[in-house]
Amino acid sequence: MVEVKVVNVAIDVRSKMPVIILKERKGEKTLPIWIGLFEAQSIALALENVKPPRPLTHDLAKSLIEKLKGKVDGVIINDLKNNTFYARIMMKQDGESIQVDSRPSDAIALALRLKVPIYINEVVLDKVALGESPIKDEEIKEFKKKLKDLKPEDFG
Repeated sequence: MVEVKVVNVAIDVRSKMPVIILKERKGEKTLPIWIGLFEAQSIALALENVKPPRPLTHDLAKSLIEKLKGKVDGVIINDLKNNTFYARIMMKQDGESIQVDSRPSDAIALALRLKVPIYINEVVLDKVALGESPIKDEEIKEFKKKLKDLKPEDFG
């Protein structure tokens, strides 16, 4: 397992989809993962330490885990099949280890809120890693501006 950190959340100019960029904590490899808009917003809010007026889904998951006396040890992006990443949330409750299947974006959003490590399986990282971030600083600024301009009614 290789520990990674979230370095950017932005809009990919080609696909017009949000993308999260993960980077090795002790290395230079980066990993882009395209995600949904709501997950991107949730991750961006956690990165900026912004607390929404009402809990988002990932805030709710955090509260449920804490109220049920569970502890998240970390999350791992553990597989890549048919261009789809898979993740697991590694937890403990009453001394019992539990792994919960998750989309990487949800696992990352939860990890940021709980301040736990994010890992990636080394084989997965080696399959898709890039030498440097494919997202430019202007794209990141533009995405953050769009997030700040979102209103509750935009979510239908």
